[in-house]
Amino acid sequence: MFSRMFSLFSLISLIMIPVICSQDWQVQYSNYSGRVQYFPDKEQTFFLKLSNVTHEDEGMYCLRILTNVEKQRYLGFPGIDLKVTELRVEIPEEVVEGESSVLVCKTTCNLSDKTNFTWYKNSKSLSESIDSDQLLLQSVSSDDSGNYSCAVRDQKHLPSPAVTLSVRYPPKSVSVSISPSGEIVEGDSVTLSCSSDSNPPALNFSWFKENQSSAVGSGQSFIISSFNSSHSGRYYCEARNQHGSQRSASVSVSVKGVWNILYIIAVCVTSAITVGCGLLFLIIIIVQKRIKKINNDSKDTEQKKTSAGKASESRDAENASAQDDRDTDTKKPEEEEIAYASITFHHSANEAKSAASQEMDVSVIYSSIR
Repeated sequence: MFSRMFSLFSLISLIMIPVICSQDWQVQYSNYSGRVQYFPDKEQTFFLKLSNVTHEDEGMYCLRILTNVEKQRYLGFPGIDLKVTELRVEIPEEVVEGESSVLVCKTTCNLSDKTNFTWYKNSKSLSESIDSDQLLLQSVSSDDSGNYSCAVRDQKHLPSPAVTLSVRYPPKSVSVSISPSGEIVEGDSVTLSCSSDSNPPALNFSWFKENQSSAVGSGQSFIISSFNSSHSGRYYCEARNQHGSQRSASVSVSVKGVWNILYIIAVCVTSAITVGCGLLFLIIIIVQKRIKKINNDSKDTEQKKTSAGKASESRDAENASAQDDRDTDTKKPEEEEIAYASITFHHSANEAKSAASQEMDVSVIYSSIR
């Protein structure tokens, strides 16, 4: 008996004709379809090639030779005993968010204690510093979910089958949506829907209205068939699974009724009054500015006229002063140029009478010296 050990998913070659223990497996066993090839070589040796080996392929493979002569048949029994070794990842049955988890890479091969392993997540290699046959995940979160596999470091081309790690966690990102999303008219049907992210999915939903102590509904959808003003308010939902619960933010739901119309009218009137007052105030400011500008312009004009009159009087005074100065300058030389001279003549007695007679004619002789 010959026995051989083969690795999972490796290619094997057996020296045999494609017959398993004298039965035509190609017809009887459909699970071998597409995985088997057989061909002879130049030395008339027949090879059988089996790919993608699994545990189901374990067993004895026999050789049978048939000829045209009925009694000339050969069965090579016992044949080759095929045993398949295994490399697989073992994970805990349940992994809850926040806990620690250990993934183990197991094999039926005889490996040394110093064998290093490589770990993969979603077909991407993890850190090379992780070389143990155990992968420790501390404080697991939903981000750690994925497909994990392992391989012996010097045989990275032969990784184990991927195993899915599903991390369980309570509801997250709980939110409420309203349908219809527009304005709600009294009498309409309104549907509130609650959505969440959780593993496993949340199955228990409760609906609450603010300022009310008890729940107003249950289920993932809360339907109000005939909405009226009494239903107006703020609503929220609470999603729950076996790992916890979370509530959503509150949403406001109100009906468009008479009070809404009155409110809108009041808002419009108030806005119109506010705008009118603003325009009136703006007009008053503009008028005041214009009046102030007109007054300033009038004052400037009067000041200019007053300044012009004063300037004219000043120029007249200056001209008069200048004329007086010129007249004064003209008269002064004449006054300064007149000089009076007195001349005394001494006559004899005989000439006294003659002089007396001439006294009326010539009494003073003026001399002008230029």
